[in-house]
Amino acid sequence: MLLLLLGIIVLHVAVLVLLFVSTIVSQWLVGNGHSTDLWQNCSTSSSGNVHHCFSSSANEWLQSVQATMILSIIFSVLSLFLFFCQLFTLTKGGRFYITGIFQILAGLCVMSAAAIYTVRHPEWHLNSDYSYGFAYILAWVAFPLALLSGVVYVILRKRE
Repeated sequence: MLLLLLGIIVLHVAVLVLLFVSTIVSQWLVGNGHSTDLWQNCSTSSSGNVHHCFSSSANEWLQSVQATMILSIIFSVLSLFLFFCQLFTLTKGGRFYITGIFQILAGLCVMSAAAIYTVRHPEWHLNSDYSYGFAYILAWVAFPLALLSGVVYVILRKRE
């Protein structure tokens, strides 16, 4: 049972790290000496030094991506906190429904954010000069992992 709890906690912390990195790092879209994320657009030299960074546009779709990524982090942190609370207060045989629901919500939020970001840039799909960066890919990797850990929390029963 201890190894199962340790594995669940490691999976949850891995999801949290992926969510934080994908939200903070400036690598959602890269190419032609530019890197773009949810917060700023930066131009870089050929040696990799950053020259100028400007705030991202105030488009409604970008604000919705920012909001859903932040919500996914909040739901995941809240889920981890609730897991530890329920671990010590839940009766024997009880299930971690609330923890699982919040983690599933975190997964759905990150999926929504990545999907909105993908749909709002159809011209980038045709332009070979730009490609999606590693932070964008990490957001998509965090989605199934968050759903998986949420389902595991819902299935999990507390034992003595």
